[in-house]
Order: sequence, then C-alpha cells, then structure tokens
Amino acid sequence: MKEIKRLAGWIKQSDFTVVLTGAGMSTESGLPDFRSKSGWWKSYDPSALASVDAMKTNYPLFHEFYCMRIKALEECQPHRGHYILAEWEKKGLIHSIATQNVDGFHRAAGSVNVHELHGSLRSIRCLGCGMRGGVEDFINKAGCRSCGKNLRPEVVLFGEMLPADAWDSAINDIGKADLVIVIGTSLQVYPANQLPSLTKGRKVIINCEVPAGRSKFDMVVKGKAGDVLAELKRMV
Repeated sequence: MKEIKRLAGWIKQSDFTVVLTGAGMSTESGLPDFRSKSGWWKSYDPSALASVDAMKTNYPLFHEFYCMRIKALEECQPHRGHYILAEWEKKGLIHSIATQNVDGFHRAAGSVNVHELHGSLRSIRCLGCGMRGGVEDFINKAGCRSCGKNLRPEVVLFGEMLPADAWDSAINDIGKADLVIVIGTSLQVYPANQLPSLTKGRKVIINCEVPAGRSKFDMVVKGKAGDVLAELKRMV
C-alpha cells in the first residue's frame, strides 16, 4: 500500500513522533467497546454508569459495572500493535503515547512514556480521602483501609476533569511533534479530540472507519491497528 510505505518514510524522517490511541486499539485485544450500541450492558447506557452521578447515587450498580470491566482485562492481553509501539519507543522512533484507553495495555506491552488521559482501571483510590487501594479490595467491596469509605477505579468519569499531569504532558509533546499518528479512534470525545490540531507537524490517522474530518489529516490509512502497524514495522 502506497500510504503505508510513505508513512514508514515519515516515521524514519521524524525527530519527534507522538501516537494518540483510542478504543479501536483495545477492541483488537478482545475488550468490548462500551460506547457502541452493542456494548450496552444490562440495558444501561455505559456512559450513564461511567459518571460521577452514578457513583454517588447508585454505587452498587457502578461497582458491578466496573468490576465487570476490570475482570474483562484478565481475559485479554496486549496485541502485536501494542508491542510494536513499545519496540519503536525503545528504538527512538516514537517519543510518547497519549491514550484514551484505561486498560493499561501500552504499559503492559513495555511502553514507558505513556500519558493515560482517562486514567487506568488498574489503579484504585478511596472516594473519601483519596488513599490508594488494591484492585482486589475494590472487587471484594472492601472499604478504604484508612477511612472506611467506598473505593473507585482511578478512571475519568463523565463530570470529571482529565488528570492534569497526563493532559499537560500530552499537549507539550504534541506541540513539539514532527509527526502525530492517531490510531483506533474516530476522535469523538472531547477534549482528547482536540489534541491532533495542536501540532504543526504532519497528522496521520489509522482507523477502520474514515473520520468525518479527514481533510484535517495529511494521510488517512483505513485498516486495523495491528495489521497496519505490522506492515509498517516491516517497512521501517
């Protein structure tokens, strides 16, 4: 494919490349996309359950939903695309990854410089005092060991701000980038969908569906993340 060959050249030429990943990167590992209509759970819209309001007014249902999501991680693992990105970071071909995903697969595959824009299901903290807790404590409905209040996954819920450190680091990196590669997201979710526009470098999107704003990108590659990255690896 001409586009992939040209993109491989851009990656080799770039002194500072940042990757932005979304749900499409995770679904290839077997994780369900809870934003899709088919991903609705027990007839509830997951976006309503992944909210501050649900956590405060219906904690048992909120807890059940997130226990299911955490347990789903045990059934899945990073796919070849995650490992390719980790390898490229070690080789200096990419500088960092900003991800909308909360599964922790980038770190599990060996990537180090990862900005988790929406937090992580693998991190737990207390609703009251903020003290860190264990995943098993959350699943077993144990209260905070410090104050006894309920625990929650350290993910960004609807109604909350993105973690400042991850957001600021992503903005800083993308602002310096020669090349930004967006993978597996249709860029529907604010404010992460604003990040590609912050670069003065080239912008590329790799996705199964062509985004509505394709004219904003220098290149659009239609395909699955793992397949495209494997082909890119062969050419890089």
